[in-house]
Amino acid sequence: MTIILGLESSCDETAAALVTADGQILAHRLATQEDAHRPYGGVVPEIAARAHVEALAPLVEAALADAKMTLADVDVIAATAGPGLIGGVMVGLVTGKALAHASGKPLIAVNHLEGHALSPRLADQNLQFPYLLLLVSGGHCQLLRVEGVGQYRRLATTIDDAAGEAFDKTAKLLGLGFPGGPAVEKAAAKGNPRAVPLPRPLVGTDEPHFSFAGLKSAVMRAAQSGQYAVEDIAASFQQAVIDCLLDRTRRALAASEGVTALVVAGGVAANQSVRGALTALAGDHGLPFVAPPLWLCTDNAAMIAWAGAERYAAGMTDDLTIPARPRWPLDPTAEKARGAGVKA
Repeated sequence: MTIILGLESSCDETAAALVTADGQILAHRLATQEDAHRPYGGVVPEIAARAHVEALAPLVEAALADAKMTLADVDVIAATAGPGLIGGVMVGLVTGKALAHASGKPLIAVNHLEGHALSPRLADQNLQFPYLLLLVSGGHCQLLRVEGVGQYRRLATTIDDAAGEAFDKTAKLLGLGFPGGPAVEKAAAKGNPRAVPLPRPLVGTDEPHFSFAGLKSAVMRAAQSGQYAVEDIAASFQQAVIDCLLDRTRRALAASEGVTALVVAGGVAANQSVRGALTALAGDHGLPFVAPPLWLCTDNAAMIAWAGAERYAAGMTDDLTIPARPRWPLDPTAEKARGAGVKA
């Protein structure tokens, strides 16, 4: 059985995992940086990169020890090569290259977004291509038709902020702490989702894309007004995001004949209210809803190892000269969206 060592370091989580080609997770080690970034209310790239340097090698050693293996037992090295904070990406990719070179094992440079896109197949071995994927994280918000390994057709992207980014900035505006997504979700559970009139950007329009910058600005105005409880703002914001996700996903489903499932992945997919709303939407369209377990939604090395397994099975390996990339679209042929566009 092929064994893949996966390395993840694209943002503020350092992780190493050992996964087999049939989806067994033999070991997974992860180091968070929440305490280091909490005073700043967000991820500081320089702090993140230094933390990856300190954490990654011990995590690899610990993962191998957990699986009672050595590097000689590993068949493939898979490392995130982008997109992400370039300092962190370089740490993981250079480590992966060094391990591959020293051991004579093949290297697979994994697109972090492909790790998220394929992670539902690690969680559900019965999930078949093609499926409609809502990839919703701190840096990206996209709808993709996943037709196979390395085969992605982008249907929509954000023209400004990602949904996870809006969650983080809302948490900061409301003084809820870091990380922002779980903090907003916790506060929203105590609030009234209809208490604050907030916009739903692009909902009901013919444009397929997402937009959250205006919603974030409306949250700031609501907070500054002093008229609303923090919990009500959080609940109303979360509901506005859900309404936007549902409207855009519903539109994509109408243009996606033949998909086997509605799938969600990425950090925001850990939000239970988001999951519940998408489950209902899938049911309305007669489709199964597939989402990874919560720990596989946030950044982790198991999904990187699994993407490496899928690519290795398809005969895809990489040269040691492959570069780290801060931007790396899954569908490079997609038309550039108006607005920011760089997150496409």
